[in-house]
Order: sequence, then C-alpha cells, then structure tokens
Amino acid sequence: MRAAFVAAVAIVAVTAPAFAAALTPNEIQATFFTGQPFTASAPNIKYKMIFSADGKMSREPVGAGGSKSEGTWKLTKEGFCSTWKGSKANCYRILTAGDNKWSVMKGTTVVAIWTK
Repeated sequence: MRAAFVAAVAIVAVTAPAFAAALTPNEIQATFFTGQPFTASAPNIKYKMIFSADGKMSREPVGAGGSKSEGTWKLTKEGFCSTWKGSKANCYRILTAGDNKWSVMKGTTVVAIWTK
C-alpha cells in the first residue's frame, strides 16, 4: 500500500507541470505587461520587473547581485519573446504555478518564477 502511494506521488510530481495551465498571449499581456511591477525570481537572484504596454521592459535587482537593464518584448503565438539590451531575443511560455505565482518556461525548463 505504501509503495503504491509513493509511486502515485512520483507520477504526480513528474507530470504536474504538464497539467499547469499555460497563459495565452492575451492573458500574459493583461496580467504582466501593464506597467505595474512584479517580482521575477531566478536561481540566486530576484528582480523587480516592469513590462509596459508599449513593448518596453526594465528590471532592477532586489538585493545583491544581478544588473539593472532595459529591453523590449513582443507577444508570440505561444507566449512572448524578450530582448534585453546587449542580448539576443529569447522566447518563453508562462504556466500557472499556484496563487499569484507563474513559471516562466524556456522549452521544458523553468527559468524563473514570477509573483505578484
């Protein structure tokens, strides 16, 4: 009985990201690209992010590490792409990850967690 429970938990843990709801491009824009700040957490760094409706974005580190930067964003069929000053474009999908919490996905990898 215990082995079956452990196996079921393992299956849920592996497949849970597949069941997370992906935000549509319109939902991404309405939730995040409004000019209001939100927090982005990546390994060992947090940023205050602001994505304006006009396609511009900025980030400012919260605490030590990281660098302040500006760039541009655009919606795509599956999510959005961003280009930070001096960097090439990267494209992402946004998946729900709990109350006021979203996973930023590059392919199958979570690259950041956004919170409001």
